[in-house]
Amino acid sequence: MNENEEVVNSYFSLLDKHLDNLVNGTEGTMLELNQIAALLNLSHKKLITIVRISLGNHPCHFYDQKILEKAKQLLIESDWPVAKIALRLTYDPSNFSKFFKKYTGETPGAFRGKYRTDTKINLKKAKSSP
Repeated sequence: MNENEEVVNSYFSLLDKHLDNLVNGTEGTMLELNQIAALLNLSHKKLITIVRISLGNHPCHFYDQKILEKAKQLLIESDWPVAKIALRLTYDPSNFSKFFKKYTGETPGAFRGKYRTDTKINLKKAKSSP
């Protein structure tokens, strides 16, 4: 594994851990990109360069994607209200809904409702199969 791959893997590992800590309440603020770079012993500019060269996008793109993954997981697996999910991910609830819709095309509530409806249909099909 080369140095860039190690940096990218460390970046994603740190994002996952940070988002888990936000959700479980052990951290209360979203890290800024310059803080993440410092935790990785890199300059802000160096982190951006490595991630862009390695993956073709700015680190913030992947940060947003990780936030969306975590939000989707919580919407599917928890009964937390959307507002609680937003706050745990350090968003104002209305801004979180806009953020979520911008990337997914639907509101968090619609996403949750669709997923749960699809799951119920699939469960009914499974039960009615011979």
